[in-house]
Amino acid sequence: MVGTRRGSQKTEKSKEPKGENENGGGREIVEYEESRAQRIKQNMDRMKSLGILDLSKKLKPEPKRQIAKTLSQKKKPARDDPPRRSNRLQEMPRVSYFEKKTERKGIPVKIVEIHIEEGENPETYTEEQEKLLGDCKIPWTLFVDGYDEEGQRIYDPFEGKSCHQCRQKTRGLRTECSKCKIGTGQFCGDCLYMRYGENVTEVNQNQNWTCPVCRGICNCSRCRREKGWAPTGNIYRKVERLGFRSVAHYLIQNFCNKANLEKQAGEIPVSPCGSISIEDKKAGIDDEKDGMEDIKRDQDSGEDYSVEEEDKNEDDNVDS
Repeated sequence: MVGTRRGSQKTEKSKEPKGENENGGGREIVEYEESRAQRIKQNMDRMKSLGILDLSKKLKPEPKRQIAKTLSQKKKPARDDPPRRSNRLQEMPRVSYFEKKTERKGIPVKIVEIHIEEGENPETYTEEQEKLLGDCKIPWTLFVDGYDEEGQRIYDPFEGKSCHQCRQKTRGLRTECSKCKIGTGQFCGDCLYMRYGENVTEVNQNQNWTCPVCRGICNCSRCRREKGWAPTGNIYRKVERLGFRSVAHYLIQNFCNKANLEKQAGEIPVSPCGSISIEDKKAGIDDEKDGMEDIKRDQDSGEDYSVEEEDKNEDDNVDS
């Protein structure tokens, strides 16, 4: 027991002087830092009083202006091919492994196929109806008359006039028939040109002009259903590619030519709709309106739809 007490007393005695040394060393460091900071402050005050700080700023050299690099000093673009280290290969011409693009002399023409669904009655035309097809001396500019500055069609339920073909009440020129004298003979300029190949300004100058309805060649969805035929949908672009003036020219001339060929061959007359039937969905009555909007969108974007895309658009534009 005595030994343990003595050991504890020794440890306590050994700790006390050690703690005193540590506290003494810490005090010395604090005093040194304070004296150092005081000397720095005194020196700065003395330099300010003598004006040495201002002189040191004036003696600093001005930063050098960056001179613009000339074209010759610019770095040359890094070459993709590795450098030739052999003296023998340096004199030889380099081999290019890139394929040269060959210029296309002509864009391949896609086969344009027009399919019209077969209706209840066979679609037939006579030579007299072919003579009733219209014509124009000056081509009509599409998507200008009845459109605003942004290229949007102006719909006006009060001052606008409806069109027999697209059945839209919009602003713009309309035709006046000398026979029916009612809204049946009203066609807008775009529909009259795309569907019948006539210019509305030339038509309005002719007092004896009769509308396609009175002539019996109207190809709107409503008139075709009354005859038992299926709507054509938006086929103007395809018809134009085939070289026909309008949809009416394509329908009448195409069916008349097929009928003549069948007579010459002595074949049994078959419904010509089977050869150009459209296998598409029926939707909405505004097929002509949607079709014109598709063509307008193509002209604004500068893109040319492929035949497959046009078939897809036609499926959505056929009336139910």
